Amino acid sequence: MSERTNPITPAGFAALRAEYEQLFAVERPKVVEIVSWAAGNGDRSENGDYIYGRQRLREIDRKLGKLSRQMKFAKVIDPAKQDDRSRVFFGATVTIADENDNERSVTIVGDDEADAGASLIGWNSPLARALRGAGIGDLRTVQLPAGPKEWEIVAISYPD
Repeated sequence: MSERTNPITPAGFAALRAEYEQLFAVERPKVVEIVSWAAGNGDRSENGDYIYGRQRLREIDRKLGKLSRQMKFAKVIDPAKQDDRSRVFFGATVTIADENDNERSVTIVGDDEADAGASLIGWNSPLARALRGAGIGDLRTVQLPAGPKEWEIVAISYPD
């Protein structure tokens, strides 16, 4: 992850913080307790609880570091406070149609909260970059692996 400011919705930031708190306040202390107990049982080289516990502790610490960096560089932007709702900006839900009039709706969110299966696309994805600043009726071309694809902006909405 590059060290840059990263836009994120309030809900996305809350999810990051909740995951961090769960790992830091609940899971990590449990694993530390198991490792301490296992270390007191003598030979650590063949002690599965000790070996697994140490591995799990490293995983948790790596994840905590990643979440900490994500929160440090996150810039919380509330899409409900968007003044210009006639154009596509961060947090917009955009309905687009291709040349065959196949419509789909996507919501532009922070890269850390993107989920293609839920139609949440990251701010820096090719489609989101192409849609930025577009208004209803505008045509935008997106470079896909299979080649360029043109989309027309059909509708734009923001949360209230």
